Amino acid sequence: MRSHLLNDTTAEQYRRSVTDGVERVAAKLAATERPFTGVSVDALAPRIDEIDLDQPLHDTTAVLDELEDVYLRDAIYFHHPRYLAHLNCPVVIPAVLGEAVLSAVNSSLDTWDQSAGGTLIERKLIDWTTERIGLGPAADGVFTSGGTQSNLQALLLAREESKTDSLAKLRIFASEVSHFSVKKSAKLLGLGQDAVVSIPVDHDKRMQTVALARELERCAKDGLVPMAVVATAGTTDFGSIDPLPEIAELCEQFGTWMHVDAAYGCGLLASLKHRDRLAGIERADSVTVDYHKSFFQPVSSSAVLVRDAATLRHATYHAEYLNPRRMVQERIPNQVDKSLQTTRRFDALKLWMTLRTMGADGIGQLFDEVCELAREGWQLLAADPRFDVVVEPSLSTLVFRYIPASVTDPAEIDRANLYARKALFASGDAIVAGTKVAGRHYLKFTLLNPETQASDIAAVLDLIAGHAEQYLGESLDRAS
Repeated sequence: MRSHLLNDTTAEQYRRSVTDGVERVAAKLAATERPFTGVSVDALAPRIDEIDLDQPLHDTTAVLDELEDVYLRDAIYFHHPRYLAHLNCPVVIPAVLGEAVLSAVNSSLDTWDQSAGGTLIERKLIDWTTERIGLGPAADGVFTSGGTQSNLQALLLAREESKTDSLAKLRIFASEVSHFSVKKSAKLLGLGQDAVVSIPVDHDKRMQTVALARELERCAKDGLVPMAVVATAGTTDFGSIDPLPEIAELCEQFGTWMHVDAAYGCGLLASLKHRDRLAGIERADSVTVDYHKSFFQPVSSSAVLVRDAATLRHATYHAEYLNPRRMVQERIPNQVDKSLQTTRRFDALKLWMTLRTMGADGIGQLFDEVCELAREGWQLLAADPRFDVVVEPSLSTLVFRYIPASVTDPAEIDRANLYARKALFASGDAIVAGTKVAGRHYLKFTLLNPETQASDIAAVLDLIAGHAEQYLGESLDRAS
């Protein structure tokens, strides 16, 4: 079994095995004609269930053959131009190369004596990001597993900085379309069910600052503590960006921590055309970024950034066997001092490889392309009487609903849209997401692939309309 360990004696075997795997994936990418095969759970599950994990195949070629049957053939391929569903971006080659390197070397970024140069690379990328945001010379941060963890850590810091002995008095303010992780974080932080105050949004799905001011005033009047305001720069459903400068003014006025969830909108940090849409983010106390959403990085690649590095002490614990306190005086950089995680992958290497190969402008150009594509898609939807589109895009998301001319019952229209999404997924021809707006079912394009064209959007809209009309026709037949 030692023949499978990666070391100096197995380097050639490693090269052959990885090359075989890469060639198979490359062949799959080259031959993919649809984002999905349409396989059902009932069809795929038995193929995996019948595999006996206690009976190994002993040969990586045989394992790759099996993997073709249970995974590669039916995987969802985000690189396909008609994958239009969730916040999954196609990835750039330098980042995939970085993934291969970091997996093989297997550094752990918790302590200097497990990562050395990896620690310094991550810190350099954190500094680069905080400079792009404009957080100032005292800023710092750390890579995380994703936006949910970043939001949790930011709100942990806000809770500790609130300096109150009564958790029941703490309140978090977030828009009604903010990410679910805000409420999840409140629960994990031991706050009450009423801790998250939902602020209504305007027609463009942006937080209403007048309503925020009213709730902050009510909080103070009731003897409660405004722990944090979570502004969103790129909501999951609409890509909407809250009015950051106005929110910053209110946070300053009420002495409240300002967190900006820019997990999606962080791509604007590299934008050549639309950086101004993030105006005000530089006044935040903490910021979430997800490079694996809009920097075209493989999962996972995220970070939480803070204006004041000293606040990261609230996540610090010293263990004699890992990061004893004396290391601080010795100026040994241990990233675990800043992180909620201990063992942690060197995910920063992927972004490093990307920036060193493409540059920030290269990333920004790709993100600008998908933002422009969303505008083209919005124009198509706005001009098409078959569809109702909710808001003009701020980033690259479109939320819309098929509206048949012959049907007026909203519930029946709901069912037609649900059916169309499900039928489209089962066909494998395209994948779209769904959500609810004012209690009604809508469909959603999340456009993160620069290879997607307006013609793809038009074709998928025709497919949606076709599936919906098929459902309505069958429904009419059943009724008669």
